[in-house]
Amino acid sequence: MPERTLIIAEAGVNHNGSVEQALRLVDVAADAGADIVKFQTFKADKLATAKAAKAEYQVVNTHEAGSQLDMLSALELSLADHRIIAERARSRGIGFMSTAFDVESLAMLAAFEMPAIKIPSGDVTSVDLLLRSARSGKPLIISTGMATLGEVEQALGVVAFGLVTDKMPKFRKDFEEAYCSNAGRNALREKITLLHCVTEYPALPQTINLRAMTAMAAAFGLPVGYSDHTIGIEIALAAVALGAVAIEKHFTLDRGLPGPDHNASLEPHELKQLVMSIRNIESALGNAVKGPDAHEMRNRAVARRSLVAARAIRKGDILTQDMLAEKRPGTGLPPIEALRLIGRPAGRDYMPDDLIEP
Repeated sequence: MPERTLIIAEAGVNHNGSVEQALRLVDVAADAGADIVKFQTFKADKLATAKAAKAEYQVVNTHEAGSQLDMLSALELSLADHRIIAERARSRGIGFMSTAFDVESLAMLAAFEMPAIKIPSGDVTSVDLLLRSARSGKPLIISTGMATLGEVEQALGVVAFGLVTDKMPKFRKDFEEAYCSNAGRNALREKITLLHCVTEYPALPQTINLRAMTAMAAAFGLPVGYSDHTIGIEIALAAVALGAVAIEKHFTLDRGLPGPDHNASLEPHELKQLVMSIRNIESALGNAVKGPDAHEMRNRAVARRSLVAARAIRKGDILTQDMLAEKRPGTGLPPIEALRLIGRPAGRDYMPDDLIEP
């Protein structure tokens, strides 16, 4: 059986600052059959300055300009909020995760039993966050939106250093040496999953370049998944067919809600369709051995052909090509046996369409 794709239902900040809405998002993800429901944890003043402008897509999706700081402040969740949400996830049988966008939030999340730590695309160059995350002891899922292969390699060097030593780095070459060491490579293979991602909300299909997943897998020898920001589910499904080990997809209660990410998110029925479709694709990928499935075997006799008499044949007649035809059912000699029979005498009389006997 193929490996099961990890499905991360990304609630993100689509709770709009409401714990009640966050709990509804947990329920939607659990009902859809996702493996993990993931939120975002940050202290707005640790993440952005008052002068940091919104991204263009955030202006479009929120219908107003203004600062990131104001927008993010309205979307913060407290420690108590996190506890309530995590407990709902536990009670619904779905994994809880949240992405930390600053070291204070990372420390806060250490109190929660998360299956992994998620590094967001924007922090693939954040040495401090990468190093602290690597030393958490948990597996890391690293999104690579906006990054080049070289930048991903640099991030992996930082992580490798954090995984194999508790020292503080002094030089850039410390990361490079850790990345190139056997211990570093082994630690990365044990702990790291990369996600291909295009950081735009929504992202257009022609910008996605799903083959970058294959390129990263070949370059780094690590499992690679896909974080999807396109409209719909077909691109995420294509990623699964290409071998994505994890799929992360934003979802919302209603795409019409105000907020930066709702517009690029799935609604509940679409999330359920995504999960069901991924599971179907997993089943369909199979084991790479070409051969008839057991369900096909019963159709061989119906669909295949046998050698039959093309016209009346008398016993002893020398068989020629024009005496033989290939017709259904496939219960007699396969057509390739004609090569053996031509030039030999018929063993008995045949009427037209009689199956030829050996």
